Amino acid sequence: MTTATQYEALTNTTAIAYAKDNNLLSGSITCEEIGDGNLNYVFRLVNDKGDSIIIKQALPYAKVVGESWPLTLQRATIEAETLKKHGEFVPAYVPRVLHTDAVLAITVMEDLSHLTVARDGLIAGQHYAHLAKHIGEYLAKTLFFTSDFALHPFEKKRLQVAFSNPELCKITEDLIFTDPYYDAPTNDFEEGLRSSVEALWQDNDLQREVAKLKRHFLTQAEALVHGDLHTGSIFVDAQTTKVIDPEFAFYGPIGFDVGQVIANFTFQWLTRQGEDRQKIATDIATVWQVFDTTYRQLFTKHYEEHYAKVAGYLDDHIADIFVDTLGYAGAELIRRTIGLAHVKDLDSIENTALRLQKKQQTLQAGSFIIKNRRNISSIEGYLAHLEDIR
Repeated sequence: MTTATQYEALTNTTAIAYAKDNNLLSGSITCEEIGDGNLNYVFRLVNDKGDSIIIKQALPYAKVVGESWPLTLQRATIEAETLKKHGEFVPAYVPRVLHTDAVLAITVMEDLSHLTVARDGLIAGQHYAHLAKHIGEYLAKTLFFTSDFALHPFEKKRLQVAFSNPELCKITEDLIFTDPYYDAPTNDFEEGLRSSVEALWQDNDLQREVAKLKRHFLTQAEALVHGDLHTGSIFVDAQTTKVIDPEFAFYGPIGFDVGQVIANFTFQWLTRQGEDRQKIATDIATVWQVFDTTYRQLFTKHYEEHYAKVAGYLDDHIADIFVDTLGYAGAELIRRTIGLAHVKDLDSIENTALRLQKKQQTLQAGSFIIKNRRNISSIEGYLAHLEDIR
């Protein structure tokens, strides 16, 4: 398989052969498929010495739908190269890439199975003391160091070309910014939400603001964004945070990644009460505060153009990111509730009445934040508006 000239999907048996042929593991090897995602196969291989690796293979179609939804295999290269690029700035927060294969759309990386998927741990009521700080730092460093403020313009434009990802961007454009706002066949929601969903479809103010967010997503090539940064794309334990799955990566607006993180912590905020809710509120605030502080420090240290010292310029830039962050957070709240790909935070609530109530609140929060994002000046203000959701 080291000389493969055409794509073929791996099985447990051929994954073992691939590992041996490419000297990735030696000895007696066992393999199991562990992936539960929408787009890929993921295999965990372990040898008789206890060494282990992960082999991830992109499928030529969306696993969640089937072969009727073809997808480019180039996304495997995008993912591997993004992990490497982001790893230059935050090596502690991404898995090590051990091997890649463009023909077979394979990325081999370190095994993180000793960690927990952050979404699963949070749903189980766990709290990770370092997660929010780590993610705030991850966001600030990956986004700043791939932006015009840190790169020579020639290098920035070279990277824009290298990370062009039109097929997966189109999925984002449709599933986040278009389909939830009309009666699209990809939408998926419970009948008990229909009146609320149809109200969104008729809300011209909301539609106008989402159209602006979509235009910004399409046109603002600010930094190399992860593109799908939710709590299901983060592995964690008490001390460790690892961000995975950047196959949707491209050059886009800085606030997009930050907003997706804020939204996915907000799902947890909406489902918790009392002290547990306050912990999540603190996490939401910490993500933004660490991002803000770290990004400002990097800007001050590394940006050397004339405008770096113009009074108020950095403040205006951060304020623009914050407005975008809120808008993209609101869009994520809505699409994960009524669009194609839901979140377990809401869907796993067994009590039907409570589940519908939390989904109604999520839609209400998303709509309000999108329409009022320019009037909310701080993360504390965002949290205060969440408190008003009933």
